[in-house]
Amino acid sequence: MGQVRFATVQDLLQAYPMARHDVGKADAGKPSLDFLEQATDARNWHQAVSFCAYLLPRRVAVAWGCRSLRRMFDHFDANDSRSLNFAETWVRQSDEQSRNKALAVGNANDPEQPATWLALAAGWSGGSVVPAEFAPVEAKPDQAARAVRAALLIGLCRLSRDSRDRIMTACLEDGIQLARGEPRSAR
Repeated sequence: MGQVRFATVQDLLQAYPMARHDVGKADAGKPSLDFLEQATDARNWHQAVSFCAYLLPRRVAVAWGCRSLRRMFDHFDANDSRSLNFAETWVRQSDEQSRNKALAVGNANDPEQPATWLALAAGWSGGSVVPAEFAPVEAKPDQAARAVRAALLIGLCRLSRDSRDRIMTACLEDGIQLARGEPRSAR
């Protein structure tokens, strides 16, 4: 079993001040995994998704976001498939070329689509977030987490009421396993 990236909620909030706004009310002294499990058990999806997106390292968070989106929906149009594929390519091969391709696809696609945000999350994982012809603008530390969060919350809004809790529970259980460093479960 791996070590959790942030032992307590306070540790995470100190590392990512914007998380306080995204996560909402939180017991700062609570162990991170206890907090995430409690939010999941309470079906507080916004809080659980937000916290998990920050808790996981960037590359793992993007992988989790891609897997979660694929769990939410069976079919994607060509642009969404392209966005997901570029984000997943960056997860497998986290080099600058893959990151820049994901960033370009994310910037070109519809911001109302959750897959676009996952491509942006990969693109915002580090390095410059503007095209090469401009002076570099470094990604903010929380930018990838916020994009993963946006992707999954957009997806959540599109789930049918009768499948929402089942799908989101599975997504968050996967995120908890990743945070613990446990092997990934099957879809």
